Amino acid sequence: MDPVILFFILGLVAGLAKSDLRLPPAIYDLLSTLLLITIGLKGGVELARSEVGGVLPQAVVVLTIGFVLPLLLFPVLRAIGRFGRADAASLAAHYGSVSVATFAVGVSFLAERNISYDSQLPLFLVLLEVPAIVVGILIARGLRSGQRWGKLMHEIFLGKSIVLLVGGLAIGWAAGAEGVVPLEPLFFDLFKGVLALFLLEMGLIAASQAQVLRDKGLAIVALGILAPIPLAAVGAVAGWLMGLSVGGTTLLAVLTGSCSYIAAPAAMRIAVPEANPSLSLTASLGVTFPFNIFVGIPIYYSIATTLHQWGG
Repeated sequence: MDPVILFFILGLVAGLAKSDLRLPPAIYDLLSTLLLITIGLKGGVELARSEVGGVLPQAVVVLTIGFVLPLLLFPVLRAIGRFGRADAASLAAHYGSVSVATFAVGVSFLAERNISYDSQLPLFLVLLEVPAIVVGILIARGLRSGQRWGKLMHEIFLGKSIVLLVGGLAIGWAAGAEGVVPLEPLFFDLFKGVLALFLLEMGLIAASQAQVLRDKGLAIVALGILAPIPLAAVGAVAGWLMGLSVGGTTLLAVLTGSCSYIAAPAAMRIAVPEANPSLSLTASLGVTFPFNIFVGIPIYYSIATTLHQWGG
């Protein structure tokens, strides 16, 4: 098992045991900032080596996936999960969007096995974060919140995660491989250590959702475990059809199989305040995130490998 996963287990166990272990909020903010910039920088450096014209059609496909997934999820959540309209729309937005931390673990998973991935995957991460949130809001509120769209779009597009990812991509693309060499000791060499501490905090947060998990139980557990694999399969098939490598196909599956817990909760809190945020946070952090890092990512890699062997 990758040692960074053991840090998540440590945080989870400490949280469930009601330990006083906590990371100061400023440290957590710093860790998340470093992760987001590093992912963006790596993608920007690799993107500088690619032909932009070849990426554009793939970007359109990825954006389409981002809009379609929540539309497919919403009726399923209403019919099978029996969630109210607001809660179903919020959950659809969360599961249609993506998790940067899960993506980072996926990158670490591939690095441990010396598997490369396509340079445009960090760009796909950015592209997939927003569409599902917009669709979820439209489903929940339609045009009733028109007067709030300015504030909402500001929250989504100028939120911390988007600004740092896009900014890192732009800096990496502009500087190129040689230009970022002075930054490597901080951003690239420390990536695993930063990820380990970040997952320690994620374990503590996941443990804090245990009470909601006990209260809502079956529906949340079923959603958190059953939703990621078919969603990831959509990403894997799309990646394979687009001609991505095994590593790139795996990471696109990781993205579509993940669940947002940063951008989506912030946006939904503004636009759909009647939705219960504990349901979404418990499903994403309490169930889906642990499921993905322990079980899901190896499954998605197997799916990607099988597709390439079958098609190759």
